Parts: sequence; C-alpha cells; structure tokens
Amino acid sequence: MSNLFSLIGNTPLIDLSDLSDNPAVQIFGKLEGQNPGGSVKDRAALSMILGAWERGDLDGKSIVEATSGNTGIAMAMIAAKLRIPITLVMPENSTPERVGTMRAYGAEVILTPAEKTIEYSRELAQRMEDSGEGYVQLNQFSNEDNWKAHYRTTGPEIWRDTDGEITHFVSSMGTTGTITGTGRYLKEQSDTVQIVGVQPTDGSSIPGIRRWSPEFLPKIYDDSVVNRKIDVSQDEAIKTMRILAREAGVFAGMSSGGSTAAALRLAEELDEGLIVCIICDRGDRYLSSGAY
Repeated sequence: MSNLFSLIGNTPLIDLSDLSDNPAVQIFGKLEGQNPGGSVKDRAALSMILGAWERGDLDGKSIVEATSGNTGIAMAMIAAKLRIPITLVMPENSTPERVGTMRAYGAEVILTPAEKTIEYSRELAQRMEDSGEGYVQLNQFSNEDNWKAHYRTTGPEIWRDTDGEITHFVSSMGTTGTITGTGRYLKEQSDTVQIVGVQPTDGSSIPGIRRWSPEFLPKIYDDSVVNRKIDVSQDEAIKTMRILAREAGVFAGMSSGGSTAAALRLAEELDEGLIVCIICDRGDRYLSSGAY
C-alpha cells in the first residue's frame, strides 16, 4: 500500500523510436503524466513544499505561487494532503481544465490579464508575499528545492532505466528546474551526455515552454549544464502532440509535443544514439484549447 507522496516519481520510459526515420537512434519518452497530479511538476512541488515545511517556513502561513498550470495543480494537490491553505496566481487564458483542477483540490485561484503574461502573475504573487498578510511564496523560479528534486529523482531514474546508455536528454524549458537538475546529475555520470533545451520560436505560445526576458530568467537556471537549445514553433509542437496521440498512443500536452519534436529533429542529425525526452503531462488539460 502506498501513500500519495510515494507515488510521485519512478515514471516509465516509453519507446518512441517508431516516430523517427533513423533506425540507428532510439528515442524514449519519460511519461511524467503518470505522476498522481498528472505532470512532471509533482516532483518539484513535493520537494519545495516539504522543504519549506521542514524549515518551518509555512508555520501559520498560506502559500501563494504564480503558475502557468502544472506546478499549481501539483502544489494544490500536496497542500490539500498537508492541510495548507494555498492561493495560485495565473494568466486568465489558462485552460479551464487547469483552473478547475486547482479549485477541486481546494486552492484559491486568482486570474491575471492574459496580455500581461506569467511575468505579471509573478509580480502579483510577490506583492502578496510582501503585504504582511501571512503569505509565503515558494517561488519555483528561484527555489533550489525545484532543481534538486530532479537531481535526486529524475536524473537517477533515467540513468538507471537506460543502463547508462543515454546520449542525449531533451527537456522543454519553463522554470528550468527539470533541465537543470536532471542535466547536472547526468553530466556527473558521463560528461559525454548532451543536454538539450527546448524553447519556443519568437511569437509562439506553448504552455510550459518559455523564452524569458533577461530580468525574469529563473535564478535556478544553470546555462553551463545545457549544451544546446532547439527552437520549436507552436504549430510544430501541436502537430507533434497530435502525432504522439494518434501514432504512439501517448496523450500528452503541448510542451510534450515540443520536446518530442526537438528529439525527432535531433535524431535526424545523429549517426547513432539514445535520446530521452520529457513527456511533461497529460493531454486532458488541453482539450478545451482546441489543439486536438
């Protein structure tokens, strides 16, 4: 019998090699939608909340956090289990499925103007913490417990499940905790492993993937870990997301389409290799967006 927290992590790898035209390259997707909260963000949320809990930072306080969706859902789930009040701040163009899921867990949700993006949501969460009204911000963008979750779990799982044969790790870049923590661990095992980040092309809007302005670049991001960045368009991410569902039977979101698109493009360049890309979440959070 397992408790909620023990179900986070140890997600499976699924073989996606059939999607590539290069038979000399293996491609695996790490199915993070198998986490109980439905996304890779369960790992970071658990690490950040338990870290703050153990330090006493949450004593008599409510959590406030800016989110584009998955981190908020994960935090709401964990806060519900620990009976901690939580307020989540996010752009109003977030899908109703995401907002509804957070509220189902008991979270208060504040929606900010879509045109001001997640950067304004972050500013508002900071103002609420500074107000002296009992809010504490975990701040996934600068919280060391974010990337450490992936250093402790995601990286070791990938190394173990590929028998140390991984040559390339591909991850969409949002808060950058996944790529920083996983990349650091994999680099420590073998300095030949290539760490590849995925960003949106200029003008593209892909939930979970960001091209940050310099002043909002997450403090946890370690550019020295990343060997290369691949830009993916919104259309390419959506097209690949649909291919995942219709040809591989993997129902995932747009950021997963982005990371898989980058992995497929990378496979075309290689003579041989083993690529692991992050399948960030499940596709049911995107149905109302019309992407499917």
